[in-house]
Amino acid sequence: MSSPAITLDHVSKIYRRYGGRQFSTLKSALLSGDLVRKLRPEETFQALKDVSFTVPKGCTYGVVGRNGSGKSTALKLVAGITKPTIGTVQVDGRISALIELGAGFHPEISGRENVFINGIMLGLTKKEITKRFDEIVEFAELTEFIDAPVKTYSSGMYMRLGFAVAIHVDPDVLLVDEVLAVGDEGFTHKCLDKFGEFKRRGKTILLVTHSLGLVERFCDEAVWLDAGEKKAEGDPTRVVGTYVTDVARQEERFLAAADEKAKQDAGGAGQAAPSGPVAAEHHFGDMNQAGEGRWGSGGVEIASVDFQDANGQSTHVFHTGEQMRVILGVKAAAPVRDFVFGIGLFTADGAMVYGTNTDIEELESDRLEGEATVTLTVDSLDLVEGTYKLDVAVHKRDGAPYDYHRLLHTFRVKSRIKDGGIYRPKHRWDFSTAIKFKPPK
Repeated sequence: MSSPAITLDHVSKIYRRYGGRQFSTLKSALLSGDLVRKLRPEETFQALKDVSFTVPKGCTYGVVGRNGSGKSTALKLVAGITKPTIGTVQVDGRISALIELGAGFHPEISGRENVFINGIMLGLTKKEITKRFDEIVEFAELTEFIDAPVKTYSSGMYMRLGFAVAIHVDPDVLLVDEVLAVGDEGFTHKCLDKFGEFKRRGKTILLVTHSLGLVERFCDEAVWLDAGEKKAEGDPTRVVGTYVTDVARQEERFLAAADEKAKQDAGGAGQAAPSGPVAAEHHFGDMNQAGEGRWGSGGVEIASVDFQDANGQSTHVFHTGEQMRVILGVKAAAPVRDFVFGIGLFTADGAMVYGTNTDIEELESDRLEGEATVTLTVDSLDLVEGTYKLDVAVHKRDGAPYDYHRLLHTFRVKSRIKDGGIYRPKHRWDFSTAIKFKPPK
């Protein structure tokens, strides 16, 4: 194996929280070297907790995790912007950090002057900057504006120039922190091409990103950080898969709690709310005008609503194309002969995706008494990624509601394919022999 370019050895980073007590003896705390230890636990924040990993020379190494997981802190430690509280960080070779692009730019002077100042700050000589100047400006797409004051640049122009300077330092180790949104799609492709060139030349790249597809496609190894701790390390596909599973689990808990709160706010589980603002006679189309809530006479009650996957496991998170079951637990205190069960599917902003009920599907009611279950099975949930809301209802054939739950139940659809719209129909592509595509990665 190649010798390491980056080594983090049992690294912890502790920050002081603002708003805590002030030191009465700051000088003595500094002299004794235990400034952090004199803080109470509630006055500190541990951004990294005993994290160790090694990046071999020539490796492209991805760092994934939620916001606040310690990814950017790790990158700043490697860049030398800050120092570890405990442990050691070692880097072999010249570093260029794409972290805070253009942080050293002065707004009152021209882009040309800022290129030279920023380049010198990154370790280049004036002669080296002059040699690379035209390439930097062309890459940033700022030929017409390079002599204008930087304060006249748009945020995109500012960031592109910072990226162009940093990328042309020709470092041994390139640190990248979510900077692929510095321009339009064309500029993003140029950035990725530049990363690919660095990779081919055997440079070391440490990449912090929320783009999991980029990590799987681009990185040789990856690490997952969560709340400052290392959770997994190794093959990018395995690390990303473990991380995505954990994210889905967290989303499940969040959505379940949100659903429970919505039901309680609307009248509570096991108790139909009083008749609400919607008239007795209504159809699914009219529900676009109704707000979130629960109402009805209570003759039949929807006591529970459960989402289940194909294995019968309760969940609020599904993947495009998976089976979804919606299971209603219903109760009728006295026999009822006139009843209709309905379900409406909406986007998070209230646009209807689909609605149906047993009357529309020509199921004529006969008798309902006591406790029962109603299951609607969708064999293939052909929706694009997003958050969706569900209406569930039991009402009379004339529309008078027994129990109506309006936008009280939420589920989420996940997909690695980021297509648009709402509906994702099953489909395939066919091409004549003159059209060739590379095999999928």
